[in-house]
Amino acid sequence: MKFLLGTKVNMTQVWDETGAVRPVTVVAVTPNVVTHIRTVEKDGYNAVQLGYGTRKAKNVSKPMKGHVKELGSFAGLREWRLPVPATQTVGDKIGIDIFQKGEFVTVSGTSKGKGFQGVVKRHGFHGGSRTHGQKHSEREPGAIGGAARAGGRVAKGMRMAGRMGGERVTVTNLKIVDIIPEENLLLIEGAVPGRRGTVIEIKA
Repeated sequence: MKFLLGTKVNMTQVWDETGAVRPVTVVAVTPNVVTHIRTVEKDGYNAVQLGYGTRKAKNVSKPMKGHVKELGSFAGLREWRLPVPATQTVGDKIGIDIFQKGEFVTVSGTSKGKGFQGVVKRHGFHGGSRTHGQKHSEREPGAIGGAARAGGRVAKGMRMAGRMGGERVTVTNLKIVDIIPEENLLLIEGAVPGRRGTVIEIKA
């Protein structure tokens, strides 16, 4: 399994060999450092923990300093569970070269937070009828109490207004259009979750 952490930069477009335009997301990937190896014998499962990014040493907590020791001051840590024992060792660096142009990857990240939204924006409801004397129900959800087993109560999972976004989203089968090793950039076809600066998990 290949895995790496990067930061979403922006979206742009490139042209392929046939002259077709391809929308791509630019992801900046600085070399990740293996900070910890978990094993079944000691931890109950196999996993690799990676440190990504940099942070001023004065802003790193003492527990974090004790955990990573002399490996560096990381912006954060992420862990991947593995079905078999890890082949990496603590201190190894994982760079952009583990991926190849044309490879398909799975990308995960936290989507943009959009705050409190109504049912039209959040769930795609079409709202109430514009005719027959209705004045203020164009974006209202309509009745909510009749779908329960006995009626008269709001069933669990009812689609209503509420907080939207800010959730973990995974997108599969995204193609690596290009790799720019001198700038540590990956160009991934299509859109990936999150705003600019969002930490992105890439695995294949």
